[in-house]
Amino acid sequence: MRPSNPVAPAFVQLAAHPLRWKLLAELAASDYRVRELVERVGQPQNLVSYHLRLLRGGGLVTARRSSFDARDSYYHLDLQQCAHALAHAGTALHPALGFTPAPPPSPRPERRPAVLFTCTGNSARSPIAEALLRHRTDGHVEVASAGSHPKPRIHSDAVQVLREQHGIDISGQRPRHLDTLLGRRFDYVISLCDKVREVRPGFGDQPRLVHWSIPDPVAAAGPGPDGHPAFVRTAAEIDTRIRYLLPLLTLTPQEVQP
Repeated sequence: MRPSNPVAPAFVQLAAHPLRWKLLAELAASDYRVRELVERVGQPQNLVSYHLRLLRGGGLVTARRSSFDARDSYYHLDLQQCAHALAHAGTALHPALGFTPAPPPSPRPERRPAVLFTCTGNSARSPIAEALLRHRTDGHVEVASAGSHPKPRIHSDAVQVLREQHGIDISGQRPRHLDTLLGRRFDYVISLCDKVREVRPGFGDQPRLVHWSIPDPVAAAGPGPDGHPAFVRTAAEIDTRIRYLLPLLTLTPQEVQP
């Protein structure tokens, strides 16, 4: 027998507040610092920080120190956790309302969307993202990566993780500078590094700028084989974010909320 006064699931209680919903909507598009969220939602910083703390307590939002300025933190919406919470909320209302997200449709064939991934060295995070998006879209998306200070070669652990986990070989790829891509059209320019976000050049045709604050696996890695798990974690996080990017690539610019 169901209780006479059922309590709304935690996700519903958190998301129902208008300001928290605005914060969730902003963070669904990109990682942001507090002051940027203050500007985007038009509310005082103490109020925004309070509601971010509630969202973190509910497990929907995480925070990481910026690798560019350790006094700053980037907030990130865990879309995977949101999907689980939504499924639980639906099931709590009625068993038939539990759902498994459908696989995203293939991008529209009339114009392939173009995505650029950036990080400082273009040796780990951005080439991993480039390879995974190209792999998951089977050539239906134009994808590239570049760095502000490219390394001489792709990191060997990035090559190994992609080969072992996804059957992708990028051993012949070489890092390149952002300047080599100036003048190309991109629908999305996605920075994966807090440092490169501060220096990325402008691109024509107003691409959608997105930031994924992902720690450098090279810095987190230990010497030799001890460093490999950091690359495994990084590739897994990037792959999760890419799976939630895919549905957006089927939309026209007018259909994507600013």
